[in-house]
Amino acid sequence: MPIGKPVKIKVPLGLPPVPIPPDNPPTEETIALGRRLYYDPGLSVDGTISCATCHAPNLGFGDGKALSNGVDGKLGTRSAPTVVNAAYNTLQFWDGRSASLEKQAEGPMANPVEMGHTLEGVVTFAQSDRAYRELFLKAWGTEQITIDLVTKSIASFERTVVIGNSPFDRFYYGGDKKALSLAAQRGLKLFLNPKKGNCSVCHVIGKKYALFTDNKFHNIGVGADTSGNFADVGLYGQSKNTADMGAFKTPTLRNIAETAPYMHDGSQATLKDVVDHYVGGGTSNPHLDKEIHALDFLTFDERSDLKAFLESLTGTLPANVDPPADLSSVKMQTAEKQ
Repeated sequence: MPIGKPVKIKVPLGLPPVPIPPDNPPTEETIALGRRLYYDPGLSVDGTISCATCHAPNLGFGDGKALSNGVDGKLGTRSAPTVVNAAYNTLQFWDGRSASLEKQAEGPMANPVEMGHTLEGVVTFAQSDRAYRELFLKAWGTEQITIDLVTKSIASFERTVVIGNSPFDRFYYGGDKKALSLAAQRGLKLFLNPKKGNCSVCHVIGKKYALFTDNKFHNIGVGADTSGNFADVGLYGQSKNTADMGAFKTPTLRNIAETAPYMHDGSQATLKDVVDHYVGGGTSNPHLDKEIHALDFLTFDERSDLKAFLESLTGTLPANVDPPADLSSVKMQTAEKQ
């Protein structure tokens, strides 16, 4: 268990309390340590890639690329999902293969295409650094660093990356009728209407808060060829259930205007492209979700209104999520926003 000063993570308008695992309550010390680890490229085998390389705050905690680059310029197979509000995910990764932020943090470090290290190598790197030994002592009461303490610290930091209080939140939950443009208000109605956009069937808006995800997996007709075959099988790779072929986790829509390109494969370059994808009903395949069907009855203006609503979901970053001063020059992706 961590030692130090306990922290209650502040949540903005539109979000519920952050779920906290009993064995990893946040403290000022674990969050500060996790923040440093998150931005430190030393966690990669060649010292060039940090967590922030693919999950950069200036790009909505994504990387602005369709597919992410790792060590030696190696190209990954999926688009980097945002860290924004990942604390609310019941499963992590596009295919749900990790049940917690702690377990998720292990994956990229030991992935040969991403950070290319071994978990033992990460521990050796941190253990050899006097500053890290002191930080772990303050946070965990020990200088004996383990991968468990590394990932718990990173997860504690990531649980502070919660974003709400967007124009939508101020309008919908705060009662500020001027917070949302008229176009975005029309888009919200389309988003909620089961006979129109029906978007909220998966990107859920609740009475008291909105996570904009159902934390489930769906085949929405992305990544299938004309024969209905998938280069990336998604959830099926974990479940081996044929019904899960091509199904991927419903991502949050918060700060979506900052996280282009979109979908698990980065195949949709802009929000307009995303709306057009749903208007077309996706690529037909045997496992297409029953809620996915063509929306070609939506007018051009209605499609524009949906886009305006999506753009209203941008909130402000919480304090203290930027890199520590001595790591401020750490390599992060600099792709242009769409």
